[in-house]
Amino acid sequence: MTADTSKLPATGQPRNAPAYMPGFGNDFETEALPGALPQGMNSPQKVNYGLYGEQLSGTAFTAPSHQNERTWCYRIRPSVKHSGRYAKIDVPYWKSAPNIVPDVTSLGQYRWDPVPHSDEPLTWITGMRTMTTAGDVNTQTGMASHVYLVTESMTDAYFYSADSELLVVPQEGRLRFCTELGVIDLEPKEIAVIPRGLVYRVELLEGPARGFVCENYGQKFELPGRGPIGANCMANPRDFKAPVAAFEDRETPSTVTVKWCGQFHRCEIGHSPLDVVAWHGNYAPMKYDLRTYCPVGAILFDHPDPSIFTVLTAPSGVEGTANIDFVLFRDRWMVAENTFRPPWYHKNVMSELMGNIHGEYDAKPQGFAPGGMSLHNMMLPHGPDREAFEGASNADLVPHKLEDTMSFMFETRFPQHLTEFAAREAPLQDDYLDCWTSLEKKFDGTPGEK
Repeated sequence: MTADTSKLPATGQPRNAPAYMPGFGNDFETEALPGALPQGMNSPQKVNYGLYGEQLSGTAFTAPSHQNERTWCYRIRPSVKHSGRYAKIDVPYWKSAPNIVPDVTSLGQYRWDPVPHSDEPLTWITGMRTMTTAGDVNTQTGMASHVYLVTESMTDAYFYSADSELLVVPQEGRLRFCTELGVIDLEPKEIAVIPRGLVYRVELLEGPARGFVCENYGQKFELPGRGPIGANCMANPRDFKAPVAAFEDRETPSTVTVKWCGQFHRCEIGHSPLDVVAWHGNYAPMKYDLRTYCPVGAILFDHPDPSIFTVLTAPSGVEGTANIDFVLFRDRWMVAENTFRPPWYHKNVMSELMGNIHGEYDAKPQGFAPGGMSLHNMMLPHGPDREAFEGASNADLVPHKLEDTMSFMFETRFPQHLTEFAAREAPLQDDYLDCWTSLEKKFDGTPGEK
C-alpha cells in the first residue's frame, strides 16, 4: 500500500490546533494515514506504506505488567537513521547532578525574582538555566530544576534526553512540542510531561516564553494514590491528554542533540526524525490543564499536609518518600474553624523548591512574584512571613476563597544544590531571610488566648 502525500501540509504536521486522546497511562492507538497501524500483531513481516516497525521502551522488558511501558512506532525510517557520529558540545547553563560547586552554600532559605528575559536568541536548549540539582544522573536518582527562556524556535534541530523525563511548567508565552508521537501545544496553567528518549522540536508560538522544568532522573511520574479520598478529586486521569499521530516527511539538513549522562552530544542527519506515521502503546508525552485539578482540604478544622495537593509523584525505593512530588497550590476555599489557615511553620526531610505561576502565594504575599522561585532545603525551617502570620492569626474566620493564585512545588527526598548560575547570576533576593526578622515573641506565661 502506498501513501498519497499530496494533500499533507509541507511539514507533515497538522495545520490547525493539535488533537489529543484522553487518559493517564492509557494504551493508545493512533494513525495519521489509514491502515498504517498493524492490527492483531506488533511486528508484521511487511508494514503498510513501506514503514518500519520499532519499539520505544520506557521501562525494562521485565518490569511488572502494571508498570511496564512501551510504544510500538511505525515510521518512515528506523531510528538508527536519525543517529550519526556524535560530537560532544557545550551547553553551559544546563547542569546535571551531582553538581556541587565548592564555594557555593546550598544550606539556607533562598528566593529569586523572575529570571529576566534576554535579548539574545535562545532556543529550548540554549535557553535552559539550571537552578538546583539533586541526586545523581548516572544512578538515575534525584532531579534538577530549571528555568527556561525561549525567544526563538528550533529550526531543523531536534533534541532528546536519555537521562530523564521532563515536567514542563509554563509561566509566560506559548510553546509547541513537535514530538515523534504527535504535537502538544502548551500555555501557562498547563503542564506537559516529555518521556525519556523521545525526540522532539520546540517551536515558539507566542513569546518570549518563560517557565520551569523539573528534570526527573528516577522512576516515571505517576498519579498519587488517593487512599481514603477514594476514586475522585485531585488530578483525574481523563484530564491528561496524549497527542494523536502526526509525522514529517522532510528531506533537509538537520541536527539531533542528545543529553546523555549529563553531557550533550550532537550529530547531523539529512531529514526530520519526526517520521512516526502510526503508533500504539502507553509510553507517550502528555499534557494536563492545571485548572482541572480538584483540590481536597479540611472542611472543619486544621490544615492538612501540603501533600494533599500532589498532582504527580515519582516514587523512590522508600515507600511513601518520593524521588519527586509535583504539588499545586491553586485557588480554593478556606473554611476551617478556629484554625491558622495558611501553611504552618515547619521543617522536614524533603527539600522544597517552589515556583509562582500566577498571582500571590498566601504564605508569602510580598516578594514572591510570578516567575520567581524559592528553595527551602531539607531540615531547614520555613513558613509564613510576619504579614501572613498576623493576617491569618487575626482574620475573621468566615469562608474565604483564595483567588487569582497558582504556585507549585518540586519536592524531593534529596538535598538540592545550587548551581553557579543560581548563586551568582540569577536575581537572588539577598533580603529574603528578613521576612522572618520582624516576627515577635508573644509568650508571656499567661494561659488563655492572646
